[in-house]
Amino acid sequence: MDTDLLSARETCRLLGISQATLYAYVSRGLLESRPGPDHRSRLYPRQDVERLAQRKRAGRGAARGAAQSLDRGLPVLETQISLIRPDGPYYRGRSAVEAVRTGATLEDIARLLWDCGEHDPFAVEVDGNWPATVATIAGNERLPPLARAMAAIPLLALDVQHSFNSAPRVRHEIAAALLRHNAALLVAQPPFAGPVHRLLAQCWKPDDEGFAELVRAALVVCADHELNVSAFAARVVASTGAHLHATVCSGLAALSGPRHGGATARAYALIADAREAGSARDFIAMRWQRGDDLPGFGHAMYPHGDPRAAELLPRLRELHAGSPMLESLETIIAATEDISGQRPNIDFMLAAICHANGLAATPALVMFAAGRLAGWLAHALEQQAQGRLIRPRARYAGVAPAEPA
Repeated sequence: MDTDLLSARETCRLLGISQATLYAYVSRGLLESRPGPDHRSRLYPRQDVERLAQRKRAGRGAARGAAQSLDRGLPVLETQISLIRPDGPYYRGRSAVEAVRTGATLEDIARLLWDCGEHDPFAVEVDGNWPATVATIAGNERLPPLARAMAAIPLLALDVQHSFNSAPRVRHEIAAALLRHNAALLVAQPPFAGPVHRLLAQCWKPDDEGFAELVRAALVVCADHELNVSAFAARVVASTGAHLHATVCSGLAALSGPRHGGATARAYALIADAREAGSARDFIAMRWQRGDDLPGFGHAMYPHGDPRAAELLPRLRELHAGSPMLESLETIIAATEDISGQRPNIDFMLAAICHANGLAATPALVMFAAGRLAGWLAHALEQQAQGRLIRPRARYAGVAPAEPA
């Protein structure tokens, strides 16, 4: 056995835990597991086990526990918006996967996440023209989508009446306009009164109903994922009482980082590189043996596979059955699972949708940003309704001040 990998028994002995606790650690993303030689057992990286053991020995005081909670550890906030379970995210108790299957649109999910009740904020008439203050930016296709949205949205706020009104109905209507405006800005189009998935699909593959349905499904499963980096950023800003346009910009800023929204571009590049290699299987094996990560595969919250990706994959297969690109994607998926034990995540599927439809990498990020904005707004609305400022404390670890003489 590879000395850098430990069996479940050895791992439990070093950590002083039961196998049930070990499985819980894996499900929470605290430990990575890999397939054993017989493909039934699991092995655990020694380095990760020893690091976790050191953390346990260091104690679990309040300060240390709080610090560890910031990296997918213990829950730090209560929310009624979404719940992550092994079978995928749930939006206010409703399965995101089931919502896809019943034909829900992003707008349907937004109304659910925002707890709109019988009120439909999307029924408000949409002005199909941009205000003069943002028209030049909004239509500039040379700007990157996130940059275009982040530049225009603060200016749009200047024309929004009642931006600090606390009435739920008013705030829901502002949120609905923001959802539509953000989607239009991401693809440099005028504001659109119809469903977001149709706006995006028409930009990328006009009059292709099957593709539009795939985009709809992607937006729904991307709408929220509990307290991820961008949602937390939006909640922090919202806790100050800032208007919804500002909270949306904080979410977009967080998403722009390579370790968050940039994951779709890296997954897209992995697919392209694997296809260009003489053997996709050898390419994946080389990366894995070299210690490189495999963008688009594995997810700390879903150690047994990302249900969001599992819902999109059959839809992609049906739409592109028999195509050479789908065969390439299937080869990459099968080889990666066999070699690393990892399955596709949502980043891979968004990138795969783009590859299969002859699109560049950018639409993958646009789908993520257009869908996730519904969740950011839900978190902002919930945080402001709670009326509490998010202000954690830091544990100073720098140079000690000089003692007074």
